[in-house]
Amino acid sequence: MGLYLSALLQGLCFAGIAFGIYISMKIFNIPDITTDGSYTLGGVVTGIMLTHNQPGWMILLAVIGAGAVAGALTGIIHTKLKINALLAGILVMTALYSVNLTILGRSNLPLLSLPSLFSVLNVLTDPNQNSLIILSLFVAALTLLIGYLLKTDFGIAMRATGNSEQMVRALGVNTDRMKIIGLAIANALTALSGYLITQFQGFADISMGIGVVIIGLGSVIIAETLINWLQITSVWLSLVLVLAGAVIFQLVLAFTLDIGVNPNLLKMVTAMFVLIIVGLPRLTSSKA
Repeated sequence: MGLYLSALLQGLCFAGIAFGIYISMKIFNIPDITTDGSYTLGGVVTGIMLTHNQPGWMILLAVIGAGAVAGALTGIIHTKLKINALLAGILVMTALYSVNLTILGRSNLPLLSLPSLFSVLNVLTDPNQNSLIILSLFVAALTLLIGYLLKTDFGIAMRATGNSEQMVRALGVNTDRMKIIGLAIANALTALSGYLITQFQGFADISMGIGVVIIGLGSVIIAETLINWLQITSVWLSLVLVLAGAVIFQLVLAFTLDIGVNPNLLKMVTAMFVLIIVGLPRLTSSKA
């Protein structure tokens, strides 16, 4: 049971990545690989500021700001220099490795002895159950904030930019600015996942972001499958399903470990799981 509770907690920590991928890929149709770097950036900034005893609100703002700057750089390279979005993300992600290593100053930074977000509130004696309450409140507030943003005029303009860029540009909307801001928001959310997971696991690591984009992608694909099956059009319900996708993804990995699969094969299992959830709907539709 403890394994599945840990998976649930990790799924909630990865909600930011899932929301970020949802914004970049499903709203703007941009495959943003900056995710790997901005996730680590969030963790690195969190770790360093915790070791310097900075207040929690300052750490949170610094993480959001750092992730937003990383995403904005990708957006600027893509829109202003007219470089392919995938390549722009790869360039920024590669540069962020050096930035993260410079900030961290080492490959791994332990944080177990330091106060964190999960030690602020002690409602229950069990640390995992206590973390569940804190994470649930944090992610619920984040979901409400994103849902509200996407329902505003600005959010509607963002969604319209992804659906029909030429039409939105004809209406006088600066689509380049929308993409830059959208990628900044997406990577700020991704950095928040790094902020959460670093404090949950008790360390920051320079390689923590390698392949993490597959987690967000898998979560969004699970959500998209559910959205299509249930024919959901509500933004709020879509976000809830994206969050559910992140949790389901982690629970599947936990089940894989629980049945005795070698942990060394976990990355391969992850790739196969994403392949299955991508391929099955396509195979079903082609047979129909």
